[in-house]
Amino acid sequence: MRRLLATIVPLVLVAVAWAALSPELDRSLRDSKYVYIQSERKGGAQSKAAEIWFYYDGKAVWVGTPPTTWRVKRIKAGRKKAHIAVGKADGPGFDATGEVVHDAATEQKLMDEYARKYPEGWSRFSDKFRDGFKTGERVLVKYTPK
Repeated sequence: MRRLLATIVPLVLVAVAWAALSPELDRSLRDSKYVYIQSERKGGAQSKAAEIWFYYDGKAVWVGTPPTTWRVKRIKAGRKKAHIAVGKADGPGFDATGEVVHDAATEQKLMDEYARKYPEGWSRFSDKFRDGFKTGERVLVKYTPK
């Protein structure tokens, strides 16, 4: 019985984690150019939705942003709740938990995806991202669906 439980419990946990987003929302994240992020203000209300480029790895939404943005300030202050709308500010969305992450491999994946996804604008911003991640003028934020 223990052996069976040891096999089943991890599978159930993986299934629950993958079930966090509907297939439609997953498809929208793969196809959309923008997400709109609302972060949690001091009083608990959500901020105005801010349009931003993003990288979706099938599990979380990643953004590269200056550490001076409100989304980062709020996360650092412990207000990690966010709402992510996909495609447009009132589009389909999900609640998420934000965290600032230091991961050079994911930073590179994000920049590679931005170059593919945003060819018309990436040439203007690539140095800002590349240099910014190195100097700390950009940080990587991960939004994990709740």
